[in-house]
Amino acid sequence: MGLARVRQVADRLPLELKCPVIVVAGTNGKGSSCAMLDSILRAAGYRVGRYSSPHLLRFNERAMLDGAPAADQELIEQFEAVERARGEVSLTYFEFTTLAVLRLFASRRLDAAVLEIGLGGRLDAVNLVDADCAIVTAIGLDHADFLGSTRESVAFEKAHVYRAGRPAVCSDPSPPDSLLQFGRSIGADLRILGIDFDAVPVAPLAPPGAPEQPVQQWTYRGRLQRRASLPAPALRGQHQLRNAAGVLAVLEALETALPVSQQAVREGLLRVRIDARFQVLPGRPAVILDVAHNPQAAEALAQTLAQHPCQGSTHAVFAMLRDKDAAGVAEQMAPRVHSWYLAPTGGPRGMDASALLSILQGTTAASESGNLACFDSVRAALSAACCAATPDDRILVFGSFVTVADAMRALRGT
Repeated sequence: MGLARVRQVADRLPLELKCPVIVVAGTNGKGSSCAMLDSILRAAGYRVGRYSSPHLLRFNERAMLDGAPAADQELIEQFEAVERARGEVSLTYFEFTTLAVLRLFASRRLDAAVLEIGLGGRLDAVNLVDADCAIVTAIGLDHADFLGSTRESVAFEKAHVYRAGRPAVCSDPSPPDSLLQFGRSIGADLRILGIDFDAVPVAPLAPPGAPEQPVQQWTYRGRLQRRASLPAPALRGQHQLRNAAGVLAVLEALETALPVSQQAVREGLLRVRIDARFQVLPGRPAVILDVAHNPQAAEALAQTLAQHPCQGSTHAVFAMLRDKDAAGVAEQMAPRVHSWYLAPTGGPRGMDASALLSILQGTTAASESGNLACFDSVRAALSAACCAATPDDRILVFGSFVTVADAMRALRGT
């Protein structure tokens, strides 16, 4: 990993973004934060380009222009331009496509660009761009081979999206010291959740001993701004309030360049959409899609399931990549799952269902939580879950982007 090769090619391309740029890094919450920034800024009337990864069904999802995926032909033009410019320089898939999308955005008259880091931050291709404001969302353990096996090492890598003298937001409720120290060492304008800004929920009244209820309204408290009576984001889960607070901290930092009204914030939070983040499909039994693929994300998913109970049982269609912490994910989810339908994932990083079964059998919580069954595909596992579920049950599909993508194709009959 390194930026030397991709920077060499970037210098041969017109990539200058003549608009405010927001870079979003983090282990979990990046996609949701990007979606909220995009939604709020578009509600305020701005032309927005949003780059995110990975995609679910079509590559075009990675390059959103004013809420719509970029067209095939305009992407092909950018691919051809990057291919011409690279010459003998080898690029990874992500480096190549990042340059293509940046070139596309540079060719458009955008008012704002929201760019999601793919992996880490320090050596990620997106970090070629000097952000006007950067945010690091929740920090957990993932990609240990590249980022290290501690939160301190992961945070150090992600903190490198910060720039000297520019706003540097962190929406992790407990940021590692390495992030804070790096931000201070370069003279970044650090804005930390719980210190410089916060989300204050207005909790609905509930009887003593009743389960915690989802927040309906909240207040943003920043350094200078206060926004009251805000609706909860349309994305489900208490953790989305932290993401929303981080988003508003970014917008507060960029208020001079990108002023946003209270009404635009409200509309943006209510209209925000992103697939496979506790996405509930209509019908009975309910089908829930979530890309949770590490223990931190699984903990948030389990909490959201608890806040949105069903009358029946939860059937989990579960498949993960081999380099992920399947045991840690299963331990978090086991109390919320009654039956497991295990499936394989394909590709060089794939894990077969029998290997996943062995991992779950080795975890006390998962092995005792319910039935464990293996299938030869996500499609087959989903079909079995649908046959077994009653109208009052729910079916949860989770574990990876590729797991959810396979389920989406099955549900669409493609």
